[in-house]
Amino acid sequence: MSLLEDLQWRYAAKKMNGEQIPQEKLDYILEAARLAPSSSGLQPYKVFVISNRELLAKIKDVAWGQSQVIDCSHLLVFAAWDGYSDERVSEVFNYTMDERGLPHSTMDDYKNNILGLYEPLGKEWQADHAAKQSYISFAMAIAAAAEQKVDATPIEGFLPPKVDELLNLENSGYKSTLLLTLGYRDADNDWLVNMKKVRTPKEDFITEIK
Repeated sequence: MSLLEDLQWRYAAKKMNGEQIPQEKLDYILEAARLAPSSSGLQPYKVFVISNRELLAKIKDVAWGQSQVIDCSHLLVFAAWDGYSDERVSEVFNYTMDERGLPHSTMDDYKNNILGLYEPLGKEWQADHAAKQSYISFAMAIAAAAEQKVDATPIEGFLPPKVDELLNLENSGYKSTLLLTLGYRDADNDWLVNMKKVRTPKEDFITEIK
């Protein structure tokens, strides 16, 4: 199937059946998330992959009781940096240069330019910017899941500070931004499963400027 056919197939499953997805499909989805583009290649986020039922039940309690959280195969929690720093940016760029066989100093001017732009904007702006990068990875995971015929339900309806607490993220420099349940739809009990997929008409969605 083509990507467009895969995206037409997918929807945000409201009920999942608890069936486990094969490890190779999970690995494929996670690799797509890892390969996602990010601003300056910094990848200021990470992904927690949770299958522990006790922990999932606790997360469900702070995610408005959404049943997919406990009935999924795996829950992905995307967590982004709470800000940018010389240490963090240098670590990423130094690793990149090591992988490319180049001296660390290769990225110094670019790094200093980034920090010079970001630092005056404050921690709140920086955290928001990092969170937006995690959304790109999140979207790639959703597309990859559709390709693998794995249902993926995006969830923003949760209490990030509570999830941060459950994952021991306090003082880690990360804040949870998004949840993504992976699993299989419960076709017999999901009211949305047979509903027509509806999106903004193309003529309203796209504006061409030539």
